[in-house]
Amino acid sequence: MKYIVIGLGDYGYVLAEELAAVGHEVIGVDKESTRVEPIKEKLAAAFMMDATDEQALSALPLHNVDAVIVAIGENFGASVRVAALLVQMKVEHIFARANDEVHRSILQAFKIEKILSPEADAAHNLVERIEFGYDIEIFRVDKDYAVAKFSVPGKLYGYTVPQLHIEEEFGLRLMATIRGKVQKNALGIKYTERNVVEVIPEDFALAEGDQLVVFGKYSDFRRFWRAL
Repeated sequence: MKYIVIGLGDYGYVLAEELAAVGHEVIGVDKESTRVEPIKEKLAAAFMMDATDEQALSALPLHNVDAVIVAIGENFGASVRVAALLVQMKVEHIFARANDEVHRSILQAFKIEKILSPEADAAHNLVERIEFGYDIEIFRVDKDYAVAKFSVPGKLYGYTVPQLHIEEEFGLRLMATIRGKVQKNALGIKYTERNVVEVIPEDFALAEGDQLVVFGKYSDFRRFWRAL
């Protein structure tokens, strides 16, 4: 897929770099040469330009990419102006970073497709890791629902999935079970080899290294986790 990332500060730089690293075609844009030069060899193209300049912005292939991402963080006015220009130019898919609720409200008024809140997301992730532990991944689908993948706690070893009553008592839907088998490498160091179990037998007993993937309300998952 093809993306244009406007604003190559800390967030935009990492975003552009990571997108390119996994095979996407990325064009980076920033008005500061000190931000463009270090990344230009990693991207399909990188331009030093002021994206708030309508004429300069229109020179980019805005209608030939899958999305334009406004990653400008430190300059509120520049972020809003670039987003407004992109809407005016009828760019189909626009993602934009919001620094606070006022910024978010303005972007919502523009009907931006996806509003990004990296600082808030990072804070949520840290709280979740502190609350639930470090061997868990939670993906928020929206403000109410989430997908959670977590390692089975030791107290549940030997239980079968039906015995957990995940759906009946907690309203969570089991999406996958990942069987973990603890192995040792040539140096005697333990590692876990994992395989997804597509069809879960009734007598499938949970063991060390296993993981569960569930979907449901975030509040119900918290209730389930506390019950453990």
